[in-house]
Amino acid sequence: MTSPLLSRPGAVPAGGPDTGVALHYGRPAQEQRALEQGRGVVDLSQLGVLTVTGPDRLSWLNSLSSQLLLGLTPGVSGELLLLDPNGRIEHAAAVADDGERTWLVTEAGHVAGLAGFLDRMRFMLRVEVADVTDRTAVLGTYGDAWQALAAAPGHVLTWHDPWPTTAPGGTSYGPPDAEHPGRDLHPALSLVDRSRLVEAVDGSGLQLAGTWAWEALRVEAWRPRLGREVDDRAIPHELDWLRTAVHLDKGCYRGQETVARVYNLGRPPRRLVMLHLDGSEHVTPEPGERVLHGQRDVGAVTTVVRHAELGPVALAVVKRSLPEDVELTVGGIAAAQEVIVPSAGEAVGRPAERPGQELRRRPRP
Repeated sequence: MTSPLLSRPGAVPAGGPDTGVALHYGRPAQEQRALEQGRGVVDLSQLGVLTVTGPDRLSWLNSLSSQLLLGLTPGVSGELLLLDPNGRIEHAAAVADDGERTWLVTEAGHVAGLAGFLDRMRFMLRVEVADVTDRTAVLGTYGDAWQALAAAPGHVLTWHDPWPTTAPGGTSYGPPDAEHPGRDLHPALSLVDRSRLVEAVDGSGLQLAGTWAWEALRVEAWRPRLGREVDDRAIPHELDWLRTAVHLDKGCYRGQETVARVYNLGRPPRRLVMLHLDGSEHVTPEPGERVLHGQRDVGAVTTVVRHAELGPVALAVVKRSLPEDVELTVGGIAAAQEVIVPSAGEAVGRPAERPGQELRRRPRP
């Protein structure tokens, strides 16, 4: 679905999971600064949107997902994961409720699969699932800029990203929020009537920015994305997604056993890192490029961006055991790690010893 905003002067089309919207409008660095300062808006209308209606919607989604949703009231935003029986990530979505329906925002390439999975799991419950992407578009902002969209024509609802605040019952593999690089970045997703997308952007008075700027700020904030960082082996711990998308004290859901085991024992197989790339050659690797320690393959780059201040940076998923201070290369380009998930693989709040260990110490009668 191609956005009408791609016809704006200077628009350069994006690719990959962002096909259909603009990568930038000719000035990506200025667009990023506008976003950071709460003066910009990004066309994210390539994203998919679902609604779930019916009186059982929140308790039903709560039983299926990693997130505690029973107290999701209007104005409260969250994030959820749907896992396979082995705890691997199948779907991720932003979630908000307006009192009548629950809204889910996910990647365009996953919306049909998510809708199909939810529809198969309805059984006899009073819920209805609908793909409303064809009539609902998404716009992204930072800071208080969402308020301009809330007052613009066609506004439906605004979702506020919980990152980097730890979710109730959640935890982190990275540093505390006070040390998190994204602590001052406050993104929001505003849902608008797709037929009034252009009117909403123009009516907001905000500067139009592309996905280049949006992705640069996401990488700076160490924020994982379903369409980039997740592969068929990914579990939440590897991407520091326990922080916002997993409630550790809720009831059973598919994949919970893996979540609990890796949280309690530590040592997930892989870990998310941010890479600072040598920009002297004016080239950057492509997503999927292998990360090398000497001649040893230790992972893969998932997102690559040019940040207005940090220069070329990337997110990558590497082997957890990889030392944090070693020299790396990506496509012949030197890279230095910024640690997100530590190589020790121990989450904040992890038990000091294996649960039930005290039972093994009891003397035999």
